[in-house]
Amino acid sequence: MTDPTVSAVIAVFAGFMLAGLLAVPYIAASYRRRGELGLWRVLLVFGFLVYAMSLWTYTLLPIPQTTAAWCAEHAASHLQLRPFQFIADIRREQLGSGLRAFLRNPAVQQAVFNVALFVPLGMFVRHLFRRGFPATVAIGFAVSLFIECTQLTGVWFLFECPYRLADVDDLLTNTLGAAVGFGLAPMLRLVPGNEPSAPPGVPRPVTARRRLLGMAVDVVSVVLLGTTIGLVTTLLVGEPGTVVTALTGTLLPAMLLLLVVPLVGNGASFGQRVVLLRPIGPHRGKPAKWRMLVRFLAGSGGYFTLLTLASVANGGFEPLANLLFFASGILAIRPQDHRGLSGILAGLRVVDARTIGGSDEPPGVVDPNGASGRDGVGQRR
Repeated sequence: MTDPTVSAVIAVFAGFMLAGLLAVPYIAASYRRRGELGLWRVLLVFGFLVYAMSLWTYTLLPIPQTTAAWCAEHAASHLQLRPFQFIADIRREQLGSGLRAFLRNPAVQQAVFNVALFVPLGMFVRHLFRRGFPATVAIGFAVSLFIECTQLTGVWFLFECPYRLADVDDLLTNTLGAAVGFGLAPMLRLVPGNEPSAPPGVPRPVTARRRLLGMAVDVVSVVLLGTTIGLVTTLLVGEPGTVVTALTGTLLPAMLLLLVVPLVGNGASFGQRVVLLRPIGPHRGKPAKWRMLVRFLAGSGGYFTLLTLASVANGGFEPLANLLFFASGILAIRPQDHRGLSGILAGLRVVDARTIGGSDEPPGVVDPNGASGRDGVGQRR
């Protein structure tokens, strides 16, 4: 592959990695600021992440072998402080006359590329971050200055010497590109879903996609937390045994996020809280503890429990875990209320959290006899 192709592949891969790390915070922030997620806006934000990674790859790659001999040979060619030197470079490298010859000039192509490289930055800053023209230009200048300083210092002294040219003309043309991008930013309004369908505080329907998203956030969060706990355990006590690895990697984080969080909160798991969903009992109050335990065992909690047993006992628990996983997903899609397997077995429904307020202890629902209270066994309502 050519160097630009390698840079593009690395940028896309790094964009996926960064998107994975920021997915849960972004989903939570989107539901609270916009009231919903929006598929097209997610793609737009992902495009911004890939673009941010491309700035890194195209300005730092390829990396040469910065040996002492290489550094001595290129010691005087890493800094250019004369503004508008690119104009003299264009004149020097111009071969022939006419528009075609001018466009083939390497110095022209370099200047145009430096402008075009920062046009998306100006568009994203104005459209996604709602910044005005002065702020957009200032951000473009700051980002370009950071890149030039990175090149001047050999990636902040990680290498023996600078291997890319820090050029004041790049600073000027990059900033110009950000300004041009600000003017072109209204084009991004053509992307569907830029504006939310309703104000953030207005409840949205409980859809299959939203239910699956909450379940996916639960699973990903348990895996990430388990990985973190496993790394910390390994650093503190050395290589842990199979039982310790299974408990800290799956069951402990699953119990924390899928059982403890609902018990001490409003009944919603971590993933449900992220997407503003909430389980309710037969009388719309916080579910009784036994219902939440049933939901834990019949849902994602049971899935991770079976995986833990499979890791410890090396038995036939993994097929049961996979069966529970697919059954939960299918039953979250097919019934109209999207209760899922755990909701059906625990007698719970899932509603938008905004329909019953944001507090962890919503008021009980008044029944025809004038009494109120939460769902529970042997409790008077």
